This record gives sequence, structure tokens and C-alpha cells, in this order.
Amino acid sequence: MQLKIPKPQRPIMGNYGIAATDEGLMAWTWVRDEMTKSRNYWICTTRPDGRPHAAPVWGVVVDDVIYFGSAKSAVKARNLSHNPQVVVHLESGDDCVIVEGEVFSVDDMSLLERIAADYGKKYVSFTPSAGDLHSETGVTYGVAPQIVMAWKESDFPNTATRWVFER
Repeated sequence: MQLKIPKPQRPIMGNYGIAATDEGLMAWTWVRDEMTKSRNYWICTTRPDGRPHAAPVWGVVVDDVIYFGSAKSAVKARNLSHNPQVVVHLESGDDCVIVEGEVFSVDDMSLLERIAADYGKKYVSFTPSAGDLHSETGVTYGVAPQIVMAWKESDFPNTATRWVFER
């Protein structure tokens, strides 16, 4: 998946004192760096009965897209098979990145090889093969972003930024 990064803009957050100008908007490179270096991601899904579910996962970023794996039997995978909408966020509430999007299953072996190589570099104790990432029992998801929000808590009113992606 080749991601086209939209122009940054201010989020709509009434009564939070968000700056009215574009000065201080975050750069996508900051978002990319934060996503890439993050060890853990929180994946938020919705159960078929509407109840929320959150789980920490390991993942990697390839060409600005977050990829993570799951056992097909896991709650998050069962939820995503029912409703592919997902929220992914980093652990920090101070240097914040929140991705709203839709997952897609990855079965392209050349992409899975890139993902596996990045897992091996990022998590030294985890060196999967491409086949490990797409099997009868496991699935690798990519997150096609729809809205991304980012800010630095230390300067929230001036750094609050969002990107709205084309569908």
C-alpha cells in the first residue's frame, strides 16, 4: 500500500484553545518517527455486541503504514473480521499519535518479507519468516489510515494536528 500523505490541518476541538493558525502544525516526519520507534501499540477494536476491546501489540511501520500480527483466534482478530475499523495509538499521552483506520489482511509475500525483516531488526528476540506472518493460525494486518491525530502535550494548543486521508 502506497500512502499519500495529506496536508496537515487543525483538529476540531472546541474549548481546548487550539491555535487558529497553521503555525506549529506537526510534520508527518515526526509522526513517522514516533510510530517507527514505538515498541508497543494499542489496538482498539469493537466486539460484535458493540463492546470495546483494547490490546497492546508489537508492530512495524513500512512505507508509513502500521503492520501488526495476531492469532486468528484472538479477540482482536475475531473483532476485526466482524468490523475492520480500528484505532491504533502509541503508549505516550504526552507525545501523542492516534490513527483511526481500517485494517486489511496482508498476503503479498514480498511485503511480508519486508515486514518480517523489520520485526527482526526492531525486536531482536522475534525473527519471524514471511510464512510465519501469514499462516493457517496467524494473520498480519495493515492499517489504512483515515484520520491521524498528533500533538505534543507540552505545547498542545499549538501542535495539535490532524491528517484526513482519502478513502
